[in-house]
Amino acid sequence: MMRVGVDYIGVSAGAMIFNDKGEILLAKRGPLAKNERGTWENPGGAVKFNETLEAAVRREIKEEYGIGIEIIEQLPAADHIIRGEKQHWVATTFLAKIRPDQKPKILEPGKCSDIGWFSLNRLPKPLSLITQQDLKKYREQEGKQLVNRIRWRQNIIR
Repeated sequence: MMRVGVDYIGVSAGAMIFNDKGEILLAKRGPLAKNERGTWENPGGAVKFNETLEAAVRREIKEEYGIGIEIIEQLPAADHIIRGEKQHWVATTFLAKIRPDQKPKILEPGKCSDIGWFSLNRLPKPLSLITQQDLKKYREQEGKQLVNRIRWRQNIIR
């Protein structure tokens, strides 16, 4: 039987989910996770045939944590190559918000052993490979936006 991510490249969609305090939701991969067990990650999962990336991430977050998300934007796709486990995925991550009236809960305890809200300055370890890449992209993007805001203000002042 052919296995996604092992016998052929898998496609996944995840979300960097933020609350109104600016904290990020991370999930600890459980004993039945497909890879990187014991690491903390942005939640998400595999994309099904004929499913859009956005529909996949919404479905996965609802199935695994019982919440809906508001998607803000999509980060560029990334290679998620896990050499030690001989797996290859192409991952897309969305920036998203949770509504203040919702509270995530673990609905698939085999795949996820813990969840929590974390400040970007105090993240748990170890982080999954793709989450490390996502955070780097996010920080670079935030830095570029800050530079653009400063330049815009400087142009207005002149």
